[in-house]
Amino acid sequence: MQAKNQVEFQILGETEEFLAVDKPARLLTHPTKPHGPRTLWHELRALLGYELAIGGQVSLVNRLDRETSGVLLVAKTAEAARAAGIAMQNGRSEKEYLALVFGWPDWTQMIIDAPIARLGEVAESKVWVERVVDPRGARAITRVLVDERLELTGHRRFSLLKAWPETGRTHQVRVHLSHVGFPILGDKIYARGSRHYLDFIAHGWTKEMESEIWLSRHALHSSRLRIDVGGQKLEWSSPMPPDLARVIALPEGSAETVSVERSAVR
Repeated sequence: MQAKNQVEFQILGETEEFLAVDKPARLLTHPTKPHGPRTLWHELRALLGYELAIGGQVSLVNRLDRETSGVLLVAKTAEAARAAGIAMQNGRSEKEYLALVFGWPDWTQMIIDAPIARLGEVAESKVWVERVVDPRGARAITRVLVDERLELTGHRRFSLLKAWPETGRTHQVRVHLSHVGFPILGDKIYARGSRHYLDFIAHGWTKEMESEIWLSRHALHSSRLRIDVGGQKLEWSSPMPPDLARVIALPEGSAETVSVERSAVR
């Protein structure tokens, strides 16, 4: 779909109660301030104008950060939103993410059980949204699997991981992967220190950032969402977007190529 102001997203599927969309990176999910940029929420309200006119609503069942791409579920009624929320609280849903991270883990699978707090509540922070693993935080659990280990020219090692958050804390996958020593490529807050986030706001993308965090957006993609709700087992998936796929399989003759040293773990 292409809406006005060049806001683009794909519809993955629809039922009477739900709409699943494929959110592109850098598209805000919902407004953060008055008179801000157009968001996915604005576009969904335009798309679901008929449903709104007959008493429906636009409720985002799961939230994705601005730079995170992939499957996002929308409830079209208050009853559907309530049912989906209960299903998630009761463990009748599963969210799968793909993440490109720095380095090669020496493990294949891991369960990260580490509480997460907003950094500003436990220490000094210049970034309001920054989170940190801290015993005073809320419980957070993420299952992780190493899918592939890869290498770019210049001995720059990175890996493709799959992650399944079992709780829904803000920035959970990003914080947990950074906590265990494998931050996500392009993450301006958790990869190489939040100064990149502040510098990006002040100056935009720079060569220094490119050399340190490689990508201009964090390499996290919501690849699959499954939910059992209202007697239905619903599932939607989204392939890895082109910008991240190019990192894994750069074209022949490119200045940087992926090494043949590539171990797949299935």
